[in-house]
Amino acid sequence: MRHRYLLLLVGWAIAFASVVVLVPPQLSAQTSGIVRGIIVEGTQRVEPDTVRSYLLVQEGDPFDPGRIDRSLKSLFATGLFADVAIRRAGDNLVVTVVENPVINRIAFEGNQRVDDETLTAEVSLRPRVIYTRTKVQNDVKRILTLYRRSGRFAATVEPKVIQLEQNRIDLVFEISEGQRTDISRIRFIGNKAYSDSRLREVIRTTESAWWRILTADDTYDPDRLTLDRELLRRFYLSEGYADFRVESALAELTPDRENFFITFTVEEGHRYRFGKVDIETTLRDLDPAPLEEAIEVEQGEWYDAEKVETTIDGLSDAVGVLGYAFVDVRPRVDRDRDVREIDVTFEINEGPRVFVERIDIVGNVRTLDKVIRREFRLVEGDAFNAARLRRSRQRVNDLDFFERVDIERIPGSAPDKAVIKVGVEEKSTGSLSVGAGFSTSSGILGDIGIRERNLLGRGQDLRLNLLIGERQSQIDLGFTEPYFLDREISAGFDLFRVATDRQNESSFDSTNTGGALRAGYPITEEITQSWRYTLRRSEVTDVPDNASRFIKAAEGTNTLSEVSHSIEYDARDSRITPTEGFFSRLSTDVAGVGGDIRYMRNTVGVGQYFPIADQWVLAFVGTAGYIVGLGEDVRLLDRFFIGADDLRGFATDGVGPRDTTTEDALGGEWSYTGTAEVTFPLGLPSELAIRGKVFTDIGSSGQLSDTGPEVADTGSLRASVGAGLSWASPFGPIGVDFGFPVLKEGFDQTEAIRINFGARF
Repeated sequence: MRHRYLLLLVGWAIAFASVVVLVPPQLSAQTSGIVRGIIVEGTQRVEPDTVRSYLLVQEGDPFDPGRIDRSLKSLFATGLFADVAIRRAGDNLVVTVVENPVINRIAFEGNQRVDDETLTAEVSLRPRVIYTRTKVQNDVKRILTLYRRSGRFAATVEPKVIQLEQNRIDLVFEISEGQRTDISRIRFIGNKAYSDSRLREVIRTTESAWWRILTADDTYDPDRLTLDRELLRRFYLSEGYADFRVESALAELTPDRENFFITFTVEEGHRYRFGKVDIETTLRDLDPAPLEEAIEVEQGEWYDAEKVETTIDGLSDAVGVLGYAFVDVRPRVDRDRDVREIDVTFEINEGPRVFVERIDIVGNVRTLDKVIRREFRLVEGDAFNAARLRRSRQRVNDLDFFERVDIERIPGSAPDKAVIKVGVEEKSTGSLSVGAGFSTSSGILGDIGIRERNLLGRGQDLRLNLLIGERQSQIDLGFTEPYFLDREISAGFDLFRVATDRQNESSFDSTNTGGALRAGYPITEEITQSWRYTLRRSEVTDVPDNASRFIKAAEGTNTLSEVSHSIEYDARDSRITPTEGFFSRLSTDVAGVGGDIRYMRNTVGVGQYFPIADQWVLAFVGTAGYIVGLGEDVRLLDRFFIGADDLRGFATDGVGPRDTTTEDALGGEWSYTGTAEVTFPLGLPSELAIRGKVFTDIGSSGQLSDTGPEVADTGSLRASVGAGLSWASPFGPIGVDFGFPVLKEGFDQTEAIRINFGARF
């Protein structure tokens, strides 16, 4: 039976094979479903062959449902069609498409706070581009994001389509901007060492208030909130809280979408002091002892992460000066939570041997490349140094020519080469300033100035100022070339004319007309040396008959030819608003190289600033000067006159030798002043920039070559105490000082209140 069944199966197989072989080719093709043709319907702008090119099924291919489905998806993915259908008609594959319209015009309606130009740059769609719903929805999201960054979370955007002939449309974005969504309140949870008001001064985001009309920081911005977290971290790390972290930063929108509540949850941790501070090195023949001067931290001080970074930079520079090009300075931190001390060991190891292959600068449209390159402390071919790169970035920022300076290190053409990519965004460097103000010494003032700090993109500084006051008028023109002859020499000239009414102080008017040539250059990063030549014509006029004989003797015209030299050391953290550091300067002026005035004058100034508490700064500043005539008496206009700004509580020229008969100030041939001042916050919002101060001033002036019984000249110490306010207002600096003399002479002129307002003085 088994053999019979086996023979039967073999017979069936042979019979089936014979049938397949004997079937004609035409009948076989019809049975397998071969695509004989592809018909495209519904195209207007798109060529049918273009549609066929996106299909995964071509003529001669079988009707494969999977490939047909993928072809459908491929056509939709092009974005050219609003609808696609694929069907079989006999041996043909029929593709029916509905093309997306072409955008004829894009318009915005309802936008008042954001102009059309800004919105056009934000959206991705453009005229003559294919319209798709996906792109429109993405552009709606972009517009809403733009409004939310400006604080308008209630804004809505609705796209409208206007059909035109030839399958074209006008696309209109109808915008309802809504009210600005302000930040109603910022609070902190977990802070114990610092109050909410102090931490609000640290972050960039602010609470809404009527005086913040010129800022957008009181609107919610997620990116700014991220920056605030970093600012809080840096602040606490600089104050010794090494364990600090921001657990969350939550922004809650009120149901009416009109206000935000911002809540920062922080964990301060313990406050640490510096423990042992040491230097270790693996570099051959490098003695760590001389490097200790570069350490900015001391044992027992509160831990400060910024000082650690500063020390790393200082050590990198110091080791580089000793001839070690490739160094890697890293701090090793050992935290003792029991005694709350942090031991820091600065490890100096050999760094990777990487050289600067190229410096690429992008983004500078007007500023020449060389203006940026000359600020770099690295050039092509140098050994790469991170500290010098940071210093270069700071120097480019200090030019104040750019809104943004980004420096990135990217791999070069070889493992030991690096490319430094510098990206900048330029800002306006020209200015026209018009101001008005009041000064106790100069009266009512009007001021107009024109200045271009980056002339023709070359980094040159050109300025013209005109000041007209009740008791003083001035016009001066100045030009500075910061890199004279392509060297690090700042050279320039000044032309000036100054007329001053000094009738109240000394019964005369003075006019100074002239010019100066100047040049300066850095010796180190902190030490600068400068030279100056001044040619000036001085006139003393309008001397009344009852004036002092010393004033009458000075009446007339003189010509001054003066050479000046000064050297300055400045290690302050800021030249404008210093909070820490020291400065000193020494100047020597010699007149007599031509002209008819001959003297030698020396002046010295020193200052030290101490941060005594959070935002409290103690400053000690002193000046001294001495002038001696060379073969002649020192003339009136060349003497030292003190009072008012440098000795508060006393009037302008209120201290020093004086004619007791006419009460005219005569000036002295030596002088000194000293100030001890504490500036502090008043608890007002930091945006108002109002600070308080208490001070004590000392000083004196004395000695005349030609004297007489009518001259009062004791040279005694004068002193005053007082308090004041300073406001960096949008209209210019405003200062009010209340000074009260505690040591004075009977012939001194006093002044209890001194006001400076508005324009530059």
